Amino acid sequence: MDIDLVLRSTRVITPGGTRPASIAVSGGTIAAVLPYDAEVPAGARLEDVGDDVVLPGLVDTHVHVNDPGRTEWEGFWTATRAAAAGGITTLLDMPLNSLPPTTTVENLRVKQDVARAKAHIDVGFWGGALPGNVKDLRPLHDAGVFGFKCFLSPSGVEEFPELDQDQLATSLAEVSGFGGLMIVHAEDPHHLAAAPQRPGGAYADFLASRPRDAENTAIENLIDQARRLDARVHVLHLSSSDALPAIAAARAEGVKITVESCPHFLTLTAEEIPDGATEFKCCPPIREAANQDALWQGLADGTIDCVVSDHSPSTADLKTPDFASAWGGISSLQLGLPAIWTEARRRGHDLTDVVRWMSEGPARLAGLDRKGAIEAGRDADFAVLDPEATFTVDPAELQHRNRITAYAGRTLHGVVASTWLRGERIADRGVLAEPSGRLLERNN
Repeated sequence: MDIDLVLRSTRVITPGGTRPASIAVSGGTIAAVLPYDAEVPAGARLEDVGDDVVLPGLVDTHVHVNDPGRTEWEGFWTATRAAAAGGITTLLDMPLNSLPPTTTVENLRVKQDVARAKAHIDVGFWGGALPGNVKDLRPLHDAGVFGFKCFLSPSGVEEFPELDQDQLATSLAEVSGFGGLMIVHAEDPHHLAAAPQRPGGAYADFLASRPRDAENTAIENLIDQARRLDARVHVLHLSSSDALPAIAAARAEGVKITVESCPHFLTLTAEEIPDGATEFKCCPPIREAANQDALWQGLADGTIDCVVSDHSPSTADLKTPDFASAWGGISSLQLGLPAIWTEARRRGHDLTDVVRWMSEGPARLAGLDRKGAIEAGRDADFAVLDPEATFTVDPAELQHRNRITAYAGRTLHGVVASTWLRGERIADRGVLAEPSGRLLERNN
């Protein structure tokens, strides 16, 4: 095996722990993780990053790229540049808010054709489960989507309607029949309809309109369906910590359920959100500090499997000061790693925990067995981080198409020095290389 690159650091995070090491790369694949002072093979170039930490490239399984159709909101070129700048080397694109949505094989091919030449990192795709498209689920699975997203309450776009409980059961039965995965936006529409709806700029009113009970009930119903149908399900963007005991109990009895949360739920709190600051609006919403503490406990004990962005951008005009009418979504692709690391270190966690939540966990969820760890046989995807350095978030420096962020002005720990995809440096302190990402398919 011809070694073409050796990446060396005093701190490399491997499945066996953090240690000084030299990572030998051959043809874009990790050939071996060697002792720090191993001899560099003839013909290989040495890249020594000193004391910066080498992490496996992050995997973000929850990104709304919105391309084609709403490319003015984001797009594969800008989204993947932002991801690369933030240490992410693989993302999975959600089936909405693009036009067309990824609900048929034909629509999937449209999206793949758009993404192919624009991807700075590796990109895969989720399919969508809608009322009436059960016949399309198996063909989409065979075409390589990683699973299927559905909503249990209105999605916010008319071309992607929600499933009621009977429709969910029908779709789950179909997906379970071929061993697929259903990923679920779990808010109960009846609880949402019964909640007070007050337009205006008061964040407290918006929070009251998306109560915890809406999440808790939807998740309990999903557990019941998954148990009855022996289906594999994943709870998206968990906001309500009240649901954690039910999830843990279901998993203990053998229900095949996993769950994610997001940087904004783990680093921002309702108490600090100014009225009218709709850059903080998302659904489900950012909740109180005590709720956040319980989410961190769920991460620590393993009930929450992974942390992903739910990057859901829009144009500035859609972020009106009225929480009721403003677009709900937070842009954080480029900032997720430092945001989580800043809070994790404050709470006594280390970077091996962050790798477990933001690389290993999402890779396992999607079945990406070449991603998520620094060990022989995996893709040579790396994020090189200076964990002690700090920076203040300046929206003008973001790679997102629309530079609206709930993190503006925050000082964060962790500067991504470089990002590597299959042994090639694709980002170097914010300077991006030409696109070299590949389109991924399930089990391929």
